[in-house]
Amino acid sequence: MSAESFEIRRIDMDSETAVWVPATPPVEPAPPMHARAWRVGPAAIALAAGLALVALLLLGVTRDGVFAAAVLAVLGVLSVIDLESRLLPNLIIGPAAAGVLVLQAALFRGRLVECLAAAAAVSVLLLLLTLLNRAAMGMGDIKLAGLLGLALGGKVLLALTVGSLASLPVALLLLVRGGSLRGATLPFGPFLAFGAAVALLA
Repeated sequence: MSAESFEIRRIDMDSETAVWVPATPPVEPAPPMHARAWRVGPAAIALAAGLALVALLLLGVTRDGVFAAAVLAVLGVLSVIDLESRLLPNLIIGPAAAGVLVLQAALFRGRLVECLAAAAAVSVLLLLLTLLNRAAMGMGDIKLAGLLGLALGGKVLLALTVGSLASLPVALLLLVRGGSLRGATLPFGPFLAFGAAVALLA
């Protein structure tokens, strides 16, 4: 029977000396980590269109109406993706942030500095809270809050407050049904989107 059968192998030190050592199986490379799958499906498109229409009906085809319609359309798409995959994709948040900056500069140049400051402040604040409590929220939620800061300026505090309050009944329901929130996932994106809708349309 060969030495390989005993999971040992021979190492020749020189022409007269050899040692037998346990065979070490080759280390297989770790499989690549694939990002969670997400897509912009019919539900996301329908919600985006509905929210945009509501904004235009309430605010009219004005600067405020067009801006709110664009922001709420993006938030509608992100909300559905977050519900379906528990993910807020950078591929949407990044271009959306750039688009919001362009719209702010074109339509509301006077509040551009306020919005940049609000985005930075809310992102840093939520990041610090997350460092203190890892389960507080994900990085996607922090990036989304930064996007809301760009869109809402100082009103982002209203959006965060309304979104947090709206999430409490769902969190309590999870607590009652499961006995613990540990292991349960509560997508915060839709609640942030709801808070932003209140701030934009109120």
